[in-house]
Amino acid sequence: MKAIRHTGIVVSDLERTLHFYVDLLGLKVTKRKNESGEYIEKILGLKNVMVTTVKIAAEDGTLIELLYYHSHPRKPARSREIYETGISHIAFTVENVDAEYERLSKAGVPFNSPPQKSPDGYAKVTFCGDPDGNLIELTEMLS
Repeated sequence: MKAIRHTGIVVSDLERTLHFYVDLLGLKVTKRKNESGEYIEKILGLKNVMVTTVKIAAEDGTLIELLYYHSHPRKPARSREIYETGISHIAFTVENVDAEYERLSKAGVPFNSPPQKSPDGYAKVTFCGDPDGNLIELTEMLS
């Protein structure tokens, strides 16, 4: 493997999710595309698929791809516990985790707890949820 290309997240409300990742977290939209037809049907293994994909990037170029399926009903989201099998969270490095916690809390973003300093003093960390309940880790490196 040469690199991680992106992480894909299926979303229930594209505009609400873009508000979270772009307006609140500060990622940048790099590409937005409506996809349908034989190619996308074959690679996804779905018939009559119509999906909007939006690639968003962090400052370092790391990508997340948001996918909104117009053609296939989404099952109701349920909250996931962090210990469940599967992808548990996405972690972002931030300059000041306390400031981000305050800013995002005021915007209504739910958090597990205020930022906590790691026992080794290496980092300060907190977890919040995106609009569909996916866990986001915010980490400030202290040393």
